[in-house]
Amino acid sequence: MTEKWLFINTKKQNPYFNMALDEALLNWVSEGKMQPVIRFYGWNPRTLSIGYFQKLKKEIDIEKVKANGIGLVRRTTGGRGVLHDKELTYSVVVPESHPDMPQTVTEAYRVISGGLLEGFRALGFDAEFAIPRTEEQRAKLKDPRSSVCFDAPSWYELVVEGRKVAGSAQTRQKGVILQHGSILQDIDVDELFDLFIYQNPRMREKMQHAFSDKAVAINDLSDRHVTIEEMEEAFYKGFEKALNIELVPYDLTNEQLEEVYSIADKYMSDEWTYRR
Repeated sequence: MTEKWLFINTKKQNPYFNMALDEALLNWVSEGKMQPVIRFYGWNPRTLSIGYFQKLKKEIDIEKVKANGIGLVRRTTGGRGVLHDKELTYSVVVPESHPDMPQTVTEAYRVISGGLLEGFRALGFDAEFAIPRTEEQRAKLKDPRSSVCFDAPSWYELVVEGRKVAGSAQTRQKGVILQHGSILQDIDVDELFDLFIYQNPRMREKMQHAFSDKAVAINDLSDRHVTIEEMEEAFYKGFEKALNIELVPYDLTNEQLEEVYSIADKYMSDEWTYRR
């Protein structure tokens, strides 16, 4: 019998709500109040999210972010900066003890990201997992010089025609796996790179060129315009197929929403955002 997981689509929300709901879902799954859940969402305003360990003032041009009306939020997951704009964002929340979840981070990442793989295939793309094979490639993973996510495929990252099409990050807390990530619909590379601090203009040019060689959005690969609604449908089916589950749509209760808003206060605070 196919296992049932919950599905929540919150559409476009502010950055603090988005991060707070991911944290709340992790808590509820940890406490046994909720079965495993997959969530789709978007961002309003468009937002730069930074990894938990990133040094904000050293790496991000904060004034440029504010001047462009872009939101700023720190994630609970690691990784580098992501500009969330024209994309479908997903999160998967599941107990570490789930029988289908491998114990290692990379293998669990592979299993969960199978939903992305099947989603891209449902959209007609020849997607595959990137597996760093050489010692040099593996060393680069441990020493990422760029502050920008998407500039290099890591273990089991999704690539189409050799270029990265989805960036994800995972954390494990309270006996629960939380993996969330971005599936790019369109991207403005110039705007993205305007938001970071560089040693000199040549370094920016070099990094931006490398990024453009390695990362790509769905509509840069497609002859037609792929809508967010088409992406939602494809990845919904992709997760069901890859994880052998049935997704059951779920609406948050007023009580649950109140808890999310309470957690959101943390993500709005300078204490959290500027912690590094």
